[in-house]
Amino acid sequence: MSAGPRLPQPKSPEWLHSGRYLLIALALHVLVLLYPLTLSVDQLEVMPPAPVQVQLTESVSAAQAVPPAPPEKVAAPKPAPREKPARTAPPVIALAAEQASAPPAFSGPAPVAAPPVSQPATTHITASAQPVVTAARFNAAYLNNPEPKYPSLSRRLGEEGKVLLKVRVMPDGRAAAVDIEKSSNFDRLDEAARQGVANWRFVPAKRGDEAIEATVLVPIVFRLDN
Repeated sequence: MSAGPRLPQPKSPEWLHSGRYLLIALALHVLVLLYPLTLSVDQLEVMPPAPVQVQLTESVSAAQAVPPAPPEKVAAPKPAPREKPARTAPPVIALAAEQASAPPAFSGPAPVAAPPVSQPATTHITASAQPVVTAARFNAAYLNNPEPKYPSLSRRLGEEGKVLLKVRVMPDGRAAAVDIEKSSNFDRLDEAARQGVANWRFVPAKRGDEAIEATVLVPIVFRLDN
C-alpha cells in the first residue's frame, strides 16, 4: 500500500518564536537581579547580631553621673603641743631693776652736769629797755582848766550839743593846735569850744620819763540846764 502524498506541515508563526526568546531573556534578567539579593540575605543571616550600644552608653553615663563616694578621711592624731621654754628676762632688764631698787655697791664721783647754755638776751634787753608811752591828759585836777563860755545868743536860741576837739599837745603842755573832730551842728558852739580849749594846759604825753608831742581828744558838752 502506497503512502499518500504528504501534506505540507503548517509553520508556526514568527511572533511566537520571538516571544519565546523574549521570555527567556526576561527570565535571565530576573535571575541576574535576584542573585545578589540571595547573597545579601545569606550574608545577613551569617553576620552575628551587633551589640546594643545604646544600653552600654546609658549605663556608662549613669555610672559617670554618680561618682563613687570618696573614702572617709581618718583625722590624723594631732601631735601634742610642745611646751615652749619660758623666756627669762634679759640680764640688762634685771640689772636695771636692781639698780632702780637698790643703791649701787660702790660710790663714785657724781657726774658733773653741763652748764646750761646761756640764751642771747638781746630780745629781753630790747623789750625791757623800750620805754612805756603814756598819753596826754586834760582832766587833771591841778590843771584848773576853765569850761568854755556858753554863747549868750546860743542860750537865747536854745542851741545845745556836743563838740569833739582834737588837740595837739606840745611837750611843755600847751595846745599847739585845736581842730574840730565832730561838730555840734552849731557853729557858735563849735567856735566857743575851740577857743576855750586853746587856752588850756595839758599833761604832756611821755615816753618813759621824756615828755613828747602827742594828740588827745577833748569832748565839750553845751547844755541849757547847766
